Amino acid sequence: MPTTLTPVLSAHWDEPRAWSLTAYERHGGYRGLRRALTMEPAQVVQAVKDSGLRGRGGAGFPTGMKWGFLPPPDGGPRYLVVNADESEPGTCKDIPTMLASPQHLIEGVAITSYAIGCAHAFIYVRGEVLHVLRRLQKAVEEAYAAGYLGQDVLGSGYSLDVTVHAGAGAYICGEETALLDSLEGLRGQPRLKPPFPAVAGLYARPTVVNNVESVASVPGILRGGAEWFTGMGTERSAGHGLFSLSGHVTRPGQYEAPLGITLRELLDMAGGVREGHELKFWTPGGSSTPIFTAEHLDVPLDYESVGKAGSMLGTRALQIFDETVSVVRAVTRWTEFYKHESCGKCTPCREGTYWLVQVLQRFERGQGTEADIELLLDLCDNILGRSFCALGDGATSCITSAVQYFRDEFEAGTHTPADVLFPPERSARFAYTPRARTAQLAGVH
Repeated sequence: MPTTLTPVLSAHWDEPRAWSLTAYERHGGYRGLRRALTMEPAQVVQAVKDSGLRGRGGAGFPTGMKWGFLPPPDGGPRYLVVNADESEPGTCKDIPTMLASPQHLIEGVAITSYAIGCAHAFIYVRGEVLHVLRRLQKAVEEAYAAGYLGQDVLGSGYSLDVTVHAGAGAYICGEETALLDSLEGLRGQPRLKPPFPAVAGLYARPTVVNNVESVASVPGILRGGAEWFTGMGTERSAGHGLFSLSGHVTRPGQYEAPLGITLRELLDMAGGVREGHELKFWTPGGSSTPIFTAEHLDVPLDYESVGKAGSMLGTRALQIFDETVSVVRAVTRWTEFYKHESCGKCTPCREGTYWLVQVLQRFERGQGTEADIELLLDLCDNILGRSFCALGDGATSCITSAVQYFRDEFEAGTHTPADVLFPPERSARFAYTPRARTAQLAGVH
């Protein structure tokens, strides 16, 4: 039997004006904050620890434990920074959350800030998504007007200001320390760690950096309790999460389900791979995670199981590719993205991604050699674990796994171009002729 979906963040996305404060309050919004304000901050931190909530931004580090790393108060400020710079290829969970239900995030910001003793929180939004930025700014205004933010929140004596900041559109600013530099007005580049942000983060003060979905999940924990949250998911990967299905799937979209669900179950709910085709490969956590194949359909999508199978759960961006797709071409496009987005601070990433693209393009043109396959793997080995941040590591993951599972396609790239082996028009999910476009708009496939 397929695992039942667990809509929490996405429960009311389809309602009229779901993004409004009125709609959010109608479904119990801000009850979590009211409860938190009756507790000691340390009790709120412990409740999140007890829930087993792990960071939803990719690494999966326990959220409550991260809050607990802050040093004891010293009379100076401390900050919460929400990483809303979602830009991983294939990832599309935080932006829909902020667009459809921004108050989930704002309530989570208020609870988190109270728990860690923060009086000024920042939400760093990707600059290109102007519509989301405006939606979030309006939601913050509504929260201020209702007394959920500002001076003396709900008469508790606790005060909190929230600033929504638009980033400049650099993928590297998704890395937490590069984000902090950008927020300070500097060029977005990763910092050397230690010190970690918990000790010296924004403006050299103790700082918690959390992902949008992580913070937005906190109100539900305060409303329903830790046991409610641990009742979903697995023992070590508790709770619900948004799984983003895209690509060659009949009904792409957001599927909020317990961690531990399998791709087979999700595909059943999504109508399967597009009609007349079969699954070839997929990403469990976005393009920076090692790819999986059809043999991994039944791997539970939790941190431990995916890791044991040789990949990472990451952002749960499930990109689905059928047999019409060239693995070489897909991996080349991803690597071109990483080359473009490398900040250039460290040599392994700056130079390594450049040369990875050169070699991959030779395979795509059908001009590669057998030696180039080993050169690819050698380049990846010299980047992995040697770059300043995880961008370099992520850039190698799809390549090494692609060679592992589809070495024959790289060998074919020594004599035949990828667009001959896999004509691009066959991979298009939908043919956009005028007649076909009319049929699509009418719901006919």
